[in-house]
Amino acid sequence: MISGPEIFDVTIVGAGPTGLFAAYYAGLRQMKTKLVDSLDQLGGQLTALYPEKYIYDVAGFPKVLARDLVKNLVEQGLQHHPSVHLSETAQSLRPDEAMGCFVITTDKSEHYSRTVVITAGAGPLAPRKLPVESANQWEDRGVYYVVKQKAIFKQKRLLIIGGGDSALDWAMNLHEIASEITIIHRRNQFRAHEDSVNRVQNAGIPILTFWELRELITTDGKISGAVIFNNQTREERMLPVDAIIAQLGFISSLGAIKTWPLNIQGHSILVDQRMQTNVQGVFAAGDVAGHVGKLKLIATGFSEAAVAVNFAKTYIDPRARAFPGHSSEMGPQTLTTVKSGVQPVTFRSESCLAP
Repeated sequence: MISGPEIFDVTIVGAGPTGLFAAYYAGLRQMKTKLVDSLDQLGGQLTALYPEKYIYDVAGFPKVLARDLVKNLVEQGLQHHPSVHLSETAQSLRPDEAMGCFVITTDKSEHYSRTVVITAGAGPLAPRKLPVESANQWEDRGVYYVVKQKAIFKQKRLLIIGGGDSALDWAMNLHEIASEITIIHRRNQFRAHEDSVNRVQNAGIPILTFWELRELITTDGKISGAVIFNNQTREERMLPVDAIIAQLGFISSLGAIKTWPLNIQGHSILVDQRMQTNVQGVFAAGDVAGHVGKLKLIATGFSEAAVAVNFAKTYIDPRARAFPGHSSEMGPQTLTTVKSGVQPVTFRSESCLAP
C-alpha cells in the first residue's frame, strides 16, 4: 500500500519572531506543526539585519539584543519539535479537496497542511541605498546598510544617516563603541519614538537636521570624510568620518504571496478579528497582517500569533475552545491528556479556497 504525503495541522510560513511564537502556541495546542522560511536561519529580520541591535519594546525585557531574543524564541518555539524547513521560498497555495488540506509549493518541495498561518513579515527586504554614486563602491567596506557586528565600529568616527528608530537606536547602541557619532537627517521631523529622540539628545550625540550626504572623501583606500549639505541653505560642510551607517528604510515585497487568492492591500494581507484571511483556514499574523488598528510591533505580532493559532485549532477541531486556558496551568500531564482526547478530524469542504 502506498502512503500519501504527511499532512500537518498547521504550516507557518515565516520563521521570524511572530512565526516562532506561533510555533510555540501550536505546540501548546498539540497541533502537528511545520515551519517554512526562505532564510537559512531562524529569526527573520532580527537575525538577518540587526542581530547586535538592542530592542527595547518587548515585554519583560528593559532591553535585549536581537540575537538573544531570537535564541529564547527558538528555544521556546521548538520545544514541541515542529518540522523546520529553511531556505525554502513559498511560491503557491492551493487546496487539495481529495486530501482535505492546502498544498503549499516552495522552490524545493510541497507541504500539505490543514491550516496555514502566514507570518512572513514585510516579505523579502532590500535596503534603500544612498543616492550618492561614490557610496556604491564602498558598500560593506565603510558604508553599511545592515550592521551585523558592532566591533567593526570600535573607535571609529561614525556618521549615521536617517531619522527613524533604527538610525537613533544604532546611535545609542554604538555610543560607547565609536569614538564619535554624528546623525544627519534630511528633515526636522523624525519617524522615531519620542523616547528614542530624547535618549540620543540626552547622550549628547549631535543631530543635524536638513542635512544630507553629497559625497565621500577617501584617503589611502579608506573613507576619511563626508561632504554634507544643508538642503535649506545649500551650505556645505566636511565631516571627518571613518564609516557611515545609512538607515533610509527598506523596500519590501510580498513576493509570490501577492499571487495567492487573498485580499491584499498594499503590503498587507487583510484579516478579521480572528486573524483569518478571506480564505477559510488561512490566517496571517505579524507585520504581514493588516486590520483596523494595526500596529507593526514585535509585541503585537506575538498577540496576533496566539490569536491565529488558537482559531486555527478550532477550525480543524470545532469541538476545541479558542481559549486554551493559561499556559501556567498546562503542565506536561495536562497536555498529554488533552492530546489523547483529540479524535481525528475530517476535512471540511468549506475550507477550500473560497471567499
